[in-house]
Amino acid sequence: MSETLFSNDNLSAATPEQLAMIQQLDLQTLSEKYAPLNLQINILSTLLITLLGVLVYLQPWLSLPQTLMLYLPLGLSLFTLLGLGFCGLAYIADKRKRYALRELDLHFSSGLIFQKVLSQPITRIQHIELKRGPLERYKGLASLQVFSAGGAMHTFELPGLTLDTAEHIRQLILQHKDLAQHG
Repeated sequence: MSETLFSNDNLSAATPEQLAMIQQLDLQTLSEKYAPLNLQINILSTLLITLLGVLVYLQPWLSLPQTLMLYLPLGLSLFTLLGLGFCGLAYIADKRKRYALRELDLHFSSGLIFQKVLSQPITRIQHIELKRGPLERYKGLASLQVFSAGGAMHTFELPGLTLDTAEHIRQLILQHKDLAQHG
């Protein structure tokens, strides 16, 4: 009865060269359509809010407090400049998002100033959903939401994938899980 069915050896004796390094992931870029689409959405949202503010300022039907009328143009200008600045930062951050799919795990890297890499073992994925909004459908994009065991919310989302890539990754993960359960 000395047969070992399970092992969970300590890795402290392993040299750093023997461990799989997260920095050595073969990270793939998202679709080239993803960052420009998000930029357009963010700029449109910023300009729409600015336009609403201008309409409130120019409307003749309600009398607004004098201090609001005095500071509203300055506030709208500041909001628009900051909003467009954040749109630029979000665009750069979107261009830096990457993913990697390996035999045993899925990774998503993001962040402009603070880089983070989310990793999920494929065997811990409960289900994976393909998500497409109207603008994503128009541009031929999709997002994959990865749900892991133990949580109601998705573990992470891979945005900005082409539809073919998203379907392919989803199918690979589902096939891997089927092989792991029946193997």
